[in-house]
Amino acid sequence: MSIEQLADTAQAMVAPGKGIIAIDESTNTIGKRFAAVGVENTEENRRAYREMLLTAPKLSEHVSGAILYDETLRQSTRAGVPFAAYLAEQGMLPGIKVDRGTTALAGFPGELVTEGLDGLRGRLEEYYRLGARFAKWRAVINIGDDIPTGTCIEVNAHALSRYAALCQEQGLVPMVEPEVLMDGAHDIETAYEVTEAVLRSLFGALYEQNVLLEGTILKASMVVAGKDCAEQPDVQEVAESTLMCLKSTVPAILPGVVFLSGGQDDEHATAHLDAMNRLGPNPWTLSFSYGRAMQQAALALWAKDMAGNVRKAQDLVLARARANGLAALGQWQGG
Repeated sequence: MSIEQLADTAQAMVAPGKGIIAIDESTNTIGKRFAAVGVENTEENRRAYREMLLTAPKLSEHVSGAILYDETLRQSTRAGVPFAAYLAEQGMLPGIKVDRGTTALAGFPGELVTEGLDGLRGRLEEYYRLGARFAKWRAVINIGDDIPTGTCIEVNAHALSRYAALCQEQGLVPMVEPEVLMDGAHDIETAYEVTEAVLRSLFGALYEQNVLLEGTILKASMVVAGKDCAEQPDVQEVAESTLMCLKSTVPAILPGVVFLSGGQDDEHATAHLDAMNRLGPNPWTLSFSYGRAMQQAALALWAKDMAGNVRKAQDLVLARARANGLAALGQWQGG
């Protein structure tokens, strides 16, 4: 794929008023979410749940693409249409989670590194054949006593940049996700300092690995205080801090930044995105790539009657997608 095609795909991912739905939970993670609402974690239930999400009527009006799990990319709708083909028919881009999860960073207690580079070139080649047009790799940065260390930040930035280079070699737009976790009692100032250091390291590594930024998307965490912090910032402070951090670290050539919800509730995730866009214009498009913040209410309703509540659950998904699409334009009015 040419540079122009990669850039076109990246631009399509952040089309005005559209964002990405993340349905790439691992089998174990979705099993925990199913257990919480009384759904058995079987392959068919996972398929049916993800079909409910992806086939919501008019979803493509607010969603440009979906991040899928390996199992889901190989599955089909009840009518026998592969999910990747269905998304493409609806004007949405199929994406794929390609990292293999986190493991303890040896020698650095409390810190993690993401694995999955071994054999990645071959997996990406197969994913492209299966219809994927972008990919995602998530790094995890914890904030705590004396962490993160520079080493943890550096090794995760290196892995993200190698993954990104391999993606572009195979014609896939890399979505790079260095998530700074909300877990802990740290204040927003600490979150800002850590996020700034992480993003500086990431873009330095991407430059060193010859990654084309015009064909790359950043999936970023917002600059928020830890969940256990006694003093929680308001929506405007989060928006201003996040924007200032991005403007000091993210090159303007990048097509867009899509935010993860990171454990925020539905309303806060939407409100923060809306506030950032109202502070624009910004050098890059700011949009969303939410998972739980778009699905949690729908999952709870669907679980009560998996056959009978499909359309009602889809209405909830569409409502969240519409709200976030408006927030991506700075036009959300609440609710």
